Amino acid sequence: MIQVQEITKNFGNLQVLKGVNFQVQKGEIVAIVGPSGAGKTTLLQIMGTLDRPNSGNIRMDNVDLFTLSQKQLATFRNKNIGFVFQFHQLLPEFSALENVMLPALIAKRNYKEAENEAKELLHFLNLPDRMEHKPNELSGGEKQRVAVARSLINKPAVILADEPSGSLDSKNKEELHRLFFDVRDRFNLTIVIVTHDKELSALSDRIITMNDGVVLE
Repeated sequence: MIQVQEITKNFGNLQVLKGVNFQVQKGEIVAIVGPSGAGKTTLLQIMGTLDRPNSGNIRMDNVDLFTLSQKQLATFRNKNIGFVFQFHQLLPEFSALENVMLPALIAKRNYKEAENEAKELLHFLNLPDRMEHKPNELSGGEKQRVAVARSLINKPAVILADEPSGSLDSKNKEELHRLFFDVRDRFNLTIVIVTHDKELSALSDRIITMNDGVVLE
């Protein structure tokens, strides 16, 4: 499903990733853990094609991602990868429903179809009464569920999550942890999570530990 092959990344003279290799199988929930500065978020951004490595490659569903042009990468990312970030990254001027719809509209899908699917997702995520609320009217847990719905709207094969429970209290963390497994089973997804949360990583199918820019065996 995902093959990470000899990924290196430098920022000036600082080498953040030093030849990272691993594979993720279809349908797995994999947690990437390690101390701050290990290179976890940089790696996730490269896996999501939000950044390019200095060397190495990533194959996703047998597509060599970094042989694609910027335009091809943007199209691939929009159709195949969903993102969940620590601080939600919802657009404050739009309602929950509109935020969920945005990736579908960027993909030039039919407006009514996108709206109906967004509503279904928000119902599935127990937010039927919050669709017209803007982000500043939602709790932290509600915002993160909206972000999860947004990540699902284009029916991606992969969800990449960066510290998704990092800004949540213990109750909302527990709900989010359960939600990832419900989402994986309902939508047949592969999920890669960068986390410091020991409970979330312990629940995952597999843990990949990074330190100082490499994957520890």
